[in-house]
Amino acid sequence: MKLPFLPEEGGGGEEEEGGGEEADYSSYIYGFFQDTLDQMTDSSANQASKRRQRRKSKDGNAGGNDGEKPHPGGVVKKTKGLTEIITSLLFLEDQEKSDKAESDKTKQEEELLFEENHKKKERVMLDYYSQMQDYHGDLERSDGVRKRKSRAATAGAVAAAVVADSSGQNGGDTGPVNGPQRRLWVKNRSTAWWDQCNGADFPEEEFRKAFRMGKDTFEMICNELTSVVAKENTMLRDAVPVRQRVAVCIWRLATGEPLRLVSKRFGLGISTCHKLVLEVCLAIRTVLMPKYLQWPDDESLRRIKDEYESLSGIPNVVGSMYTTHIPIIAPKISVAAYFNKRHTERNQKTSYSITVQGVVDPNGVFTDVCIGWPGSMPDDQVLEKSALFLRANGGLLKDVWIVGSSGYPLLDWVLVPYTQQHLTWTQHAFNEKIGVVQRVSKEAFARLKGRWSCLQKRTEVKLQDLPVVLGACCVLHNICEMRNEEVDPELMIELVDDEMVPEVGLRSVGAMKARDSIAHNLLHHNHAGTSFLS
Repeated sequence: MKLPFLPEEGGGGEEEEGGGEEADYSSYIYGFFQDTLDQMTDSSANQASKRRQRRKSKDGNAGGNDGEKPHPGGVVKKTKGLTEIITSLLFLEDQEKSDKAESDKTKQEEELLFEENHKKKERVMLDYYSQMQDYHGDLERSDGVRKRKSRAATAGAVAAAVVADSSGQNGGDTGPVNGPQRRLWVKNRSTAWWDQCNGADFPEEEFRKAFRMGKDTFEMICNELTSVVAKENTMLRDAVPVRQRVAVCIWRLATGEPLRLVSKRFGLGISTCHKLVLEVCLAIRTVLMPKYLQWPDDESLRRIKDEYESLSGIPNVVGSMYTTHIPIIAPKISVAAYFNKRHTERNQKTSYSITVQGVVDPNGVFTDVCIGWPGSMPDDQVLEKSALFLRANGGLLKDVWIVGSSGYPLLDWVLVPYTQQHLTWTQHAFNEKIGVVQRVSKEAFARLKGRWSCLQKRTEVKLQDLPVVLGACCVLHNICEMRNEEVDPELMIELVDDEMVPEVGLRSVGAMKARDSIAHNLLHHNHAGTSFLS
């Protein structure tokens, strides 16, 4: 069967638009199947004719078969089947056309809806932007009006004050001054307690118990800080006096009271008290630390060496070193770094802390401090991070010793006790003398924490402000020690700071030989004690 010619896509000229193209395609399909049906009918008729001829030849031209016609049943059945196929194809084609038309309609409706929503959102945003511009314009205008009223009120108050002053000088009586007057609402707070403490007849012992120092020492600190912390009075209110500012700070450090109670005691606002504490601590670090907490000069170093040698028999000792921990509230960042595992295990309570490393002279006065490293760091790592370590590597501590506990490594300038299990008599004697020097710094830290109780409890001060507050405590401790301000025995505490032996405890062969020589001389020159024998 030969198929009719099917034109290629894009050929045969330009395509007609709309229903013409669909009609041509339908007529083409119908004609194609009609031609196929005619060919099949002709083929069936030819086959029937051939079969009839074959039968005639076999029967010898029998007369009964001359008028026989082909049976059309097979042709009718085939024609009916093709008609059904053509009808199904046309139905599917119509269904596909209707689905496509419906899909195009839905897509067009969605596009229209999207454009409408976009235009609606755009209108809303433009309206919002216009309202914001109007709001900011009204706000600027109201600010301008308020500023003008404020300037006018200030000018009126100044004019009223000038007129009142001039009338008072002339003895005349002027009428009431017209013009706006500035009125501020200030909460009335009682200052009776501070007024009593600030009085000249307040007992010295009570003052010392309250502020951990005598009146003369307090007065000296106020005079030193006046140029930094003093504020001028304004037209609206009087500034807090210098003595009250310093008293708020020292009371807060000495007692560790919450700011709420400090506020009631001194008749000031809570935020004001917090601000005063930080301002005065910063002034102490800026003004007083260079005078009262510094590394000693050559003459002072000779005196310190002599005092330590007379105390322990160990020569060339210029300081006793100790590291303590200050409890803090869990910080918001780097929590694991400030976690104090040893304190947590001992107290059965989660503890966070920062470290304070200090070197003291024989009188317990700090000559060097390193403040603020996280509490998870052992003593030897804190030492390596300190400015003292850098200065020692630069040659500042050549041929001298700073005595430390077993938590520090043995260096060319750090002298520590023997830590092995089986010690000789010489090593026992040396450890005993090292312990005498070590107790000087430990007792100094005990007085520091006993005098300033804020160091014993978790403070409300932010982590970034703590080094300033702790530095101020060390400076005030030095001032009290230099002026022989004794600490109430009831305030003394026992320090509990776990010492961890460093992984590499011996870091200098020369220091090992020097330590052995010192231990030998102590035992053979009758400087070593004998308490280890008892």
